[in-house]
Amino acid sequence: MSLKERIQEDWKAAMKNKDKFRANVLNMAKAAILQAEKTDGTTLDDEQIISVLNREVKQRRDSIEEFEKGNRQDLVEQVQKEIEILLEYLPQQLTEEEISEIVKEAMNEVQANSIKDMGKVMAIVMPKVKGRADGKLVNQIVKQYLQ
Repeated sequence: MSLKERIQEDWKAAMKNKDKFRANVLNMAKAAILQAEKTDGTTLDDEQIISVLNREVKQRRDSIEEFEKGNRQDLVEQVQKEIEILLEYLPQQLTEEEISEIVKEAMNEVQANSIKDMGKVMAIVMPKVKGRADGKLVNQIVKQYLQ
């Protein structure tokens, strides 16, 4: 079963179970996928759908920061629940330790020793962690090692 079909089936199940919150989150994910398909003019494969879902998670993480600044804990909790649902459809996320190992390997590969080498390191790391790690977190870890 493709990822798109799985989301559709889970949406149907949520509707039958009267789980409005889950159904709404899955409906937003379906809409984002459909929008991407219309923009590209093609049917998305699972890897492209993962990219769309990653973008949705990233948008929600950015929203959390804004809601925290605005002292809206109710919205922070709601968005965190949305993220948890979306993460069910993404590959297992890497831990900070796993990302650190990948960064160390990349640094050794390009003999990186200063912040000037960050672009080289990121160019090696990002394809390895695509869909499995937040870009901001990877960026922070690379900066830590290069300073």
